[in-house]
Amino acid sequence: MFGFAVIVMLYATIGLMAAAGAIFIVRNILGSRGEQIFYAIFLVMIAGFYLAFASYFGATTAWRLEIVAVAAFAAIALPGARLPVALMLGYSLHGMWDLLHELQAHGVYAAFEPGRLTPVPLAYGFFCAAFDFCMTGYFYARRAQWAAAWKAI
Repeated sequence: MFGFAVIVMLYATIGLMAAAGAIFIVRNILGSRGEQIFYAIFLVMIAGFYLAFASYFGATTAWRLEIVAVAAFAAIALPGARLPVALMLGYSLHGMWDLLHELQAHGVYAAFEPGRLTPVPLAYGFFCAAFDFCMTGYFYARRAQWAAAWKAI
């Protein structure tokens, strides 16, 4: 149990470090409007990882649910390109989706019948949830600057 706790802490820490790196790089390269658009596109890409995992792990029974989830995240991402609240909602929901996969993989919580969720690599959900929740906080902090950038057009 101690080993698993160490793995969880390492992956969560790496998720936070990845978020800090993404924030620093994207903010300095793209500017306010480009940054917001980038994060909207990125939400769709990170949701798509579950389709890659479904393919890799041969989880044919998970495809339908994962495709619906990716479509839902894409639907949230579209307005997120202009509305920070949509990005905050999308990344928060994605963080919960990550945790749901992780908890179900370890038998802690079963929201869906076995095989309906894509298997994930060990602690992947903790890494992604840490990243997603950190990004949500960043989006909240940047919402005024992003709104001002769009009004300046």
